[in-house]
Amino acid sequence: MAKYLQFRSESAQSRYNIAMNTTKKPIQPLTNEECLALLAATSKRGPCGARDRATIILLWRAQLRVAEALTVIPDDVDLAAGTVRIQHGKGDKSRVVGIDSAACDVLRRWIERRARLPVGPDSPLICTLRGGKLWPQHVGRTLRRLASKASITKRVHPHGLRHTGAFEMLSEGIRLDLIQRQLGHSSLAVTDRYLRHASAADVVDAMRGREW
Repeated sequence: MAKYLQFRSESAQSRYNIAMNTTKKPIQPLTNEECLALLAATSKRGPCGARDRATIILLWRAQLRVAEALTVIPDDVDLAAGTVRIQHGKGDKSRVVGIDSAACDVLRRWIERRARLPVGPDSPLICTLRGGKLWPQHVGRTLRRLASKASITKRVHPHGLRHTGAFEMLSEGIRLDLIQRQLGHSSLAVTDRYLRHASAADVVDAMRGREW
């Protein structure tokens, strides 16, 4: 019993030390050119490349959380309407997001390629080549590999692509309440805090453009 209590105490101290020494890295949104380079770094031969491009699009252009992107099924996507339905978002809330026509084209090519694979209709849209489930860790590793191939020095990860899409919407002048609904945030205050994590370059560029 004494050894067990000692182990528990050491484990708790270890978790505390890790928490105290861990600093949350600021998210650096990618530029449009970097996002396009990421897409261009995917394979143009096998179906995995088409799947990787569709995954990037769901994270970047639909601004989905990685867990949401990996649970979307084909019936959730309406290419004619330009929508993606998330049935179980954060807090088990459902919502419908919009996607642009170029994003629809990327998803369409993967859906057409996926239809030729031994994959059932109830399998996730983003799945293995036999219809199995993909995990967020796999998506993270894929993005890091593509970023390295594209010579992107920024940290590239699933949530960073979601942030990138959110910052793009803000810079395009899209209303904050619409961004909130697209992201699936519970309130405008959450969205406001989310968008405050702008990189230093964004702040510098904004200040440099001022005149007097």
